[in-house]
Amino acid sequence: MKILVPVKRVIDYNVKVRVKADNTGVDLANVKMSMNPFDEIAVEEAIRRKEAGEAEEIVAVSIGPAQAQETLRTALAMGADRAILIETDDNPEPLAVAKLLKGVVEEEGPQLVILGKQAIDDDSNQTGQMLAALLGWPQATFASEVKLADGGVEVTREIDGGLETIALTLPAVVTTDLRLNEPRYASLPNIMKAKKKPLDTKAPADYGVDTAPRLNVLKVEEPPKRSGGVMVESVEELIEKLKNEAGVL
Repeated sequence: MKILVPVKRVIDYNVKVRVKADNTGVDLANVKMSMNPFDEIAVEEAIRRKEAGEAEEIVAVSIGPAQAQETLRTALAMGADRAILIETDDNPEPLAVAKLLKGVVEEEGPQLVILGKQAIDDDSNQTGQMLAALLGWPQATFASEVKLADGGVEVTREIDGGLETIALTLPAVVTTDLRLNEPRYASLPNIMKAKKKPLDTKAPADYGVDTAPRLNVLKVEEPPKRSGGVMVESVEELIEKLKNEAGVL
């Protein structure tokens, strides 16, 4: 079995995001970038499937600028076998990403695509679902457990009411949630080995996809600062403030 794992280069989750002075977007100058945390979970799950003898090859793919090679090298250091970078300076929207990934799937022929449920920069939570729709494959989102058996995959997923377990036939698309696993750290020997693993570079035009944005961002602003809390002496005073000051009762 071949597993395809899309990964995205995003602002590191430990970094405080700054808005540009002209409110046209987020300031990326001299900001630490890293792999989207949900995609790290997807890479880890693919590696575990290979370690269990359920997969033979893991292919990581990223769509973005040339610097996204660093993100792919991280995936290779974790345990992916090879990588593909679809290089573009545009910021592709989820539908364009899904179309590009569809082209990669048709070219590579994986039996399973595992990707993060969302990216922490735009929080769209759309790419996996759109990819499954374009491919006509079954999908399972928000996976907290994945089991491969008998030519299919059993996924336990998190829903509002608790947990739901569904069985899919392969090929399929699975998106990962936080509780699926804890990603490993890449060891120094594996980081060195990753430099020699194959990394192919492609362009969106190779797949016949236009990555030009279809949405216009009018303005980006930081959220308003929250005011300090207030101590109350009694339940009655709390209710009075909720009614008259907060206006929530």
